[in-house]
Amino acid sequence: MRRLAVFLASSDGHDPAHAELTAAVGTELARRGIGIVYGGGRRGLMGVLADSALKAGGEVIGVIPRTMVDREWAHEGVTELHLCDTMHERKSLMADHADAFLALPGGLGTLEEIFEVWSWRQLGFHAKPVGFLDAGGFWAPTVQALQGIVDAGFLSASTLDDLVVATELSDALDELGDRSSRTHQPAHGG
Repeated sequence: MRRLAVFLASSDGHDPAHAELTAAVGTELARRGIGIVYGGGRRGLMGVLADSALKAGGEVIGVIPRTMVDREWAHEGVTELHLCDTMHERKSLMADHADAFLALPGGLGTLEEIFEVWSWRQLGFHAKPVGFLDAGGFWAPTVQALQGIVDAGFLSASTLDDLVVATELSDALDELGDRSSRTHQPAHGG
C-alpha cells in the first residue's frame, strides 16, 4: 500500500483524544512510508493529520474544491495540492491517488465519503479495501447500524464482512495493506 486515502473531520470535535489519534495516524503512516491522500484542509482533524505526517517526513496529497480554497480552508504546506470543482470530483481524484481508504472520526462528510467509496467497491468500480478505525468505539454505533441493515435484508453479510473495522491503527493498516496487495491495482498519479 503506497497511499492511503483518509476521510476525517474538518473540525476538532469535543474530545481531544480524536486529535491525539489523528496525530498518531499521520506520524505512523509517515513512519511506514505510506503517503496520505486527504481532503486538503488545514483546520480540524484534517490539519492535524497533514501536519503530523509532514512533520514526520511523510507525503501528503490534498484534494480540495476551489470554493474551499477561496474560503482559505486549504493547507498550503502539503506535498501536492490538487484543486477541483466539485465534491464528487474531489472523491474521484482521491480514489485515483489511493490504494485503500480509512475513516477516522468525523461527521456527515466523512460518512458520505467512506460510504461512497465502499459502495463503489461493492459495485465493482474498484477493488481497493475500505475500513474504519474504531479507536475508542467511535464507529461502533455505525457498525451496529450496518448490522441492522444486514439483518433487515438490505445489505449482504459478505459486504459488511468485507469492511475492515479495527480498534488499533496497526491492525487497520496491516489488514488494509494485505487486502490492497491482493487487488493488484496500484494508485494512479505521481
